[in-house]
Amino acid sequence: MAVDVPAFWASASPYLLTVLGVLAAVLLAAIYRTRQARETVGRVPAAVVVAAIGAVVCTAYSADTSWNFAGDHLGMTSTGERAMMFAAAELGLFAMAFMARQNLRTDGAPGTPGVLVWIVTGVQVIPAYSESGIVAGTVRAFVGPVMSALLWHLAMGIELRHRTGADSQSFPAMLAREARERLVSCLGLAQRGRDAEQITRDRWTRAATVRAARLADLKDAGAWPCRIRRARRRLAVAVDRTDAGVLPEQRTVLLERIGAYRHASQLASIALPSPWQAPPVPEAGEVEVERVSAPIPAPEMYPELPARAVQEPPKLTAPEDHRQDRAETDKHPGPPVPRAVPARVRLLPIVARPAGQPEPGTVAAEAARTRLEVHAEYVPDPIIPPVPEGQEGDGPDPIEGPVDDSPPPPAEDTLTPQAREDFAAILAAGNVPSIRGLKTRYGIGQARAARIKTELERAA
Repeated sequence: MAVDVPAFWASASPYLLTVLGVLAAVLLAAIYRTRQARETVGRVPAAVVVAAIGAVVCTAYSADTSWNFAGDHLGMTSTGERAMMFAAAELGLFAMAFMARQNLRTDGAPGTPGVLVWIVTGVQVIPAYSESGIVAGTVRAFVGPVMSALLWHLAMGIELRHRTGADSQSFPAMLAREARERLVSCLGLAQRGRDAEQITRDRWTRAATVRAARLADLKDAGAWPCRIRRARRRLAVAVDRTDAGVLPEQRTVLLERIGAYRHASQLASIALPSPWQAPPVPEAGEVEVERVSAPIPAPEMYPELPARAVQEPPKLTAPEDHRQDRAETDKHPGPPVPRAVPARVRLLPIVARPAGQPEPGTVAAEAARTRLEVHAEYVPDPIIPPVPEGQEGDGPDPIEGPVDDSPPPPAEDTLTPQAREDFAAILAAGNVPSIRGLKTRYGIGQARAARIKTELERAA
């Protein structure tokens, strides 16, 4: 007689079939919600979906163990009672897994639900061994609650690692990362991305640093020549393997390491300011006066430009009695007036301490508020009367400088002999002064400076 196994199992465990149907419906709803959010959040990795499906199946496997344990060991003979109570742990595990997943998205760590998942998993191992013994119970415990918890954890971890720049902030994850970094540091693998040749250079650079300091200590202590020769030979081998003779960057690292190693004892004798001493605060109202030298007048850059003719103001004449008093004062001068500050005297700071200083807020509130007004002063140009026709030569020459009374070429300019004397050093070196230098030196125009330069070149 053929027996329909699914129908028999459904008739024998109707409530278990109901629970599995509820779990499948929840899984389908989660998948549908994930597909709806895929357009905004991004595509969910396939590994996360497969891990979630496997976790649901393993949770159902653990639910079957709980169904049998509730009837055999907990005395739940009523089918309704077993249906309500047997899957309490599985539903709790399912809920805590989703809460841990939500905490992982918002806080970066599963939090308390993630810890409770493992506690519930440990408790669910007990029914597996009670129902099937040691061997079969191990299979039930591993495939059921243990694998379910692992798959939920891996599903959350895979989803977290697919987000750029996100790391789990849970306590076990932080311990694992810290232990990994410390192990890498102890193994000398802290600097990543080096090839074997560079690792060899770095190792022998550290060895050469120690051996160089050792050789210097032996020489200072007056050790035996054989020990000094041995230390020198070992240092030469280490330096040769560092490739410091052919690689400038390696040579720089070696010299800096040796210098820091040999002079490390000087750190104890460096004078450093105390970190507990507060910086000095200047007192209120203190003014420091510093003597400064007189400004150096700037030379006139363009002396050849014509000067603007300015009318001289009328001279003021003093009355006769004032002129007589001034003459008497000049004949009989009084005692000399001493200087306000004698020479070679250093001025001390002037400290002004007001009797009482009002509050800054009160002063600012009571002070009169005025607007800054800037008025431009207009100085009109002096009026130069026009020169009548036929009298162009009667007025003054607008160009300042020596009058050009030189004879016309081919005769030399009257300033050429003086230029030979003033620029004798430049002419002796085979050079000729520039037109700008001649114009600046003698205050002449462009044409005359060019003529003098040509005559100097001809003479040179």
